[in-house]
Amino acid sequence: MMAKLGDWIDPQPQGIYVAPADAWIDPSTPQARALITHGHADHARGGHAAVWATPETLAIMATRYGPQPGNPVGYGETIRLGAVDVSYFPAGHVLGSAQILLEHRGERIVVSGDYKRRPDPTCAPFEPVACDVFVTEATFGLPVFRHPDTGDEIDKLLAALHANPERCVLVGAYALGKAQRVIAELRARGHAAPIYLHGALQRLCDLYVELGVELGELILVADVAKTAIAGHIVLCPPSALNDRWSRRLPDPITAMASGWMRIRQRARQRLVELPLILSDHADWDELTDTLTEIAPREVWVTHGREEALIHWCMTRQIKARALALVGYEDEDD
Repeated sequence: MMAKLGDWIDPQPQGIYVAPADAWIDPSTPQARALITHGHADHARGGHAAVWATPETLAIMATRYGPQPGNPVGYGETIRLGAVDVSYFPAGHVLGSAQILLEHRGERIVVSGDYKRRPDPTCAPFEPVACDVFVTEATFGLPVFRHPDTGDEIDKLLAALHANPERCVLVGAYALGKAQRVIAELRARGHAAPIYLHGALQRLCDLYVELGVELGELILVADVAKTAIAGHIVLCPPSALNDRWSRRLPDPITAMASGWMRIRQRARQRLVELPLILSDHADWDELTDTLTEIAPREVWVTHGREEALIHWCMTRQIKARALALVGYEDEDD
């Protein structure tokens, strides 16, 4: 009887177990061996006995959880774990994010983690990797999700700032990846003025700079008078957009950078005046274009809007299934 494609991979609710390597990918509970795709807290957790990840992801984990029992793996590098060759390739999601290629028994399985295809000045671009099985996310796996041009969204932010010089624009942005990308995109658009930060964003912004990502002049809101912030952009975690902290700001225009800002109801719930549709996840076209380009024999979907993407695969004679992993959040992306 022929072995089933990828039957040496065991998707479990708490993560993907790679039996011949005796290792887990992005496990939600502490494990002896963990292969981590990227630093977001729903994929990278503390408490593992040994961790394999890119140097940047290990640095992010150390910043969040303290020193890690880490084994750095660079992009394009291959290591041997048990009977499996393991290689890391850029995923384009956030700094250090990686797809993990697993090679065993003549089969190639790529676990993509989270990814996007559009350019991002803060991280290496997604690199398509030929494989038999492509394990994908589907955070924005519905045809309604088609993200607009990044530059247009940044221009919208700058237009609001310039039209209201007596106010500030307060942008809610996820602390890892999104905040730094918004800053870098603003710099790329020629915005050289200081950008003000909520204290919760400082550690990761400092780390990005240490790792070679230029962010320009950043100032903590707590270090300046309220009047100094008028006419400037302020970044904070989404949770701080409407809390007491924001009351110290000069009549803020409330903005949020997230792929979910495509849904007006979400913007209204957050009391967001200026929705900025800026996502670090692939939209519908990016998901389907990636599958067309890679042309795997099978597609496994970890989390998100699985049904539509699985249906799309089936209509193109690509075998597909949902893995029903738990613990992966939609984030404020």
